[in-house]
Amino acid sequence: MKTIDVCLSPDLMHLYSVQDRTVVVVDIFRATSCMTTALAYGIDSIKPFASLDDCRAMKDSGYYTAGERDGKKVDGFDLGNSPFEYMADHLKGQKIAFTTTNGTQAIAKSEGAKEIIIGSFLNLSAVANYLLQGNNSVLVVCAGWKGKVNLEDTLFAGALVELLKDHTEPDCDAPIAAQHLYNMAKSDLAGFLKNASHVKRLAKLNVYKDISFCLTPDQYNVIPVLKNNVLIPHRM
Repeated sequence: MKTIDVCLSPDLMHLYSVQDRTVVVVDIFRATSCMTTALAYGIDSIKPFASLDDCRAMKDSGYYTAGERDGKKVDGFDLGNSPFEYMADHLKGQKIAFTTTNGTQAIAKSEGAKEIIIGSFLNLSAVANYLLQGNNSVLVVCAGWKGKVNLEDTLFAGALVELLKDHTEPDCDAPIAAQHLYNMAKSDLAGFLKNASHVKRLAKLNVYKDISFCLTPDQYNVIPVLKNNVLIPHRM
């Protein structure tokens, strides 16, 4: 039987072997929610970068640049880290270079995986069905916050474990813990997260609409898949 594991922080990636796994990178608030939304709304592709400078340089190659640090849009970049920014008609068919505080760092630390895909609550069932159709065992990589564990990414991991429970075996206790946490929270995710650190962080920036939207399951059937260091859409 395939197995599933959960890495609660990218800083723990040295503990995991990824070369035979499909890695699901998740950063609910808000990078992977943005990536999923962008490709669902017709953006051609997304090139993720860990480095601000490398991302900024892509502007000269015809890319729109998207940059976020500490929850805020980076000065001089075209886009920030709200999924609603990626719904604009003028972005359809465009290429985006993307860098964030945590999400794109988690992608970089997943290098060497057999496959890397992007997960969010917005495409939760699509991700689960994609994994069910594949033959690889799974590692969910939670982006967290600057190396620390956060609740929202862990809840997504638990939701995925729950959906796959009849088809995968947990590798250790992390997926079991995430699954139990999700089952406690699933009737009211927003309420469960009201005291979460990143929710408080975003609230200080007056970001409320994004929080509710990013916790809404199954808005899209698109899965961002990393091919040659570029995220492209796979539709279920």
